[in-house]
Amino acid sequence: MQNKMKSFDFRSYWKNISSISYLSVAGLLVIATARFAYAIVAAVALIWVYCLSSLIISLCQKFLPQFGKSIVYAFLASFFSGSFILLLWFFSPLCAIETFFLISLIPMLYIASDNINSAEKCKPADAVFSSFFSSLVIGILMLIFALIREPLGFLSLSFPGGDQGITLLFSSDSDGFFPIHLIAASCGALLLLGYFLGVYEYFIKNKELNKKFKEKK
Repeated sequence: MQNKMKSFDFRSYWKNISSISYLSVAGLLVIATARFAYAIVAAVALIWVYCLSSLIISLCQKFLPQFGKSIVYAFLASFFSGSFILLLWFFSPLCAIETFFLISLIPMLYIASDNINSAEKCKPADAVFSSFFSSLVIGILMLIFALIREPLGFLSLSFPGGDQGITLLFSSDSDGFFPIHLIAASCGALLLLGYFLGVYEYFIKNKELNKKFKEKK
């Protein structure tokens, strides 16, 4: 297991992901990171749906029909997404209602990802491992974005649970100025996403240029 963790490359993960998956990830990032509580629920739901869907696909690959596999995959991902909402309902009904829409987006994100191809070709343990890290990467990104958006946009920090669906760790009623409130809105989330992508590309390109420069030497 440790060798597999060392061989996991985050850069190769982002290079292999499709453009449709980028759009799905961006949509989920915008919706789920308005509150830290929503980001926590979405991150756990991602791991739940990705790992269980890949496990069943890998185990039952020999029994699945050749025609209409995509429908079966969509059903499996939707089933596990619905089962997570049901479990969340027992934990906190209001939290389940508030996060219903963003959890319902996860099956589309899974279908658009490359994890299905891995589940079809790999052993069950490898398929679950690959899906776990794929969902973990997206989950960590959501948590980071939420930790920026909620404290700056709402001057609060929330966790799932409680009588209102979320529990505020702290909250301030003081009025902030418009650029800070903008981060809490969808347009602010897109601006923040674009900024992070720009910084990421900048460091990656600099790293590649430094590597080429060292090779020439």
